[in-house]
Amino acid sequence: MNKAILFTLLYFLSMPSFFSQNKQIEIVEEEKPSRLFLYGLNKTEKDLDVTITVKGSNFRQSKSAPRPVRIPAASKVLLANLIVERGKIAHYTYTLDVNDSLSRRAMRRSFEPIKIEPKKKVIIYITESCTSCDTLVSSLNKSHYLYTVHRFSEKPELKEQLAPAFANSTVKIDSVTTPIISLDGTLHVKIEDYDQLLEELNK
Repeated sequence: MNKAILFTLLYFLSMPSFFSQNKQIEIVEEEKPSRLFLYGLNKTEKDLDVTITVKGSNFRQSKSAPRPVRIPAASKVLLANLIVERGKIAHYTYTLDVNDSLSRRAMRRSFEPIKIEPKKKVIIYITESCTSCDTLVSSLNKSHYLYTVHRFSEKPELKEQLAPAFANSTVKIDSVTTPIISLDGTLHVKIEDYDQLLEELNK
């Protein structure tokens, strides 16, 4: 095999972990006087150990070797604390080492829960006669999932838009007493509680 082709192949074989890190962990910064804090947002449903290596200019940081930091599922954790030189702007780049094989050496820091996208986009349509909607919405509010909710009483035009989907069904939209739930565009009318919703999300 041509050496140039072999090098290119090996290069791209090494890339998936890099791209997956970007999908798993998002880095956000927070500025305070003479400080720049870098936080890691774990947008997955599993705990991860994350090591960040920061390089650049106009700042100082701990000289000790970077250690992995445990970021629990759906949470935000401080990864780096940069001391910015007076009157200057920190210029930096970073690399991440993300591992789902959890280590005992990983540092445990305080974390802040965040909301993340579920496996399927969730839209809740609350009908006028729904008897379980409030309980389901309350459970979703306590969960780490992002979702959208619409009430027919507030947006009757949405009811008109969904009505054709029930035209050939024995279930009529005006008689639905459960939430109408869209999961990636597929409508469900038999999901009554949060546990049933989770079951459908994980299928």
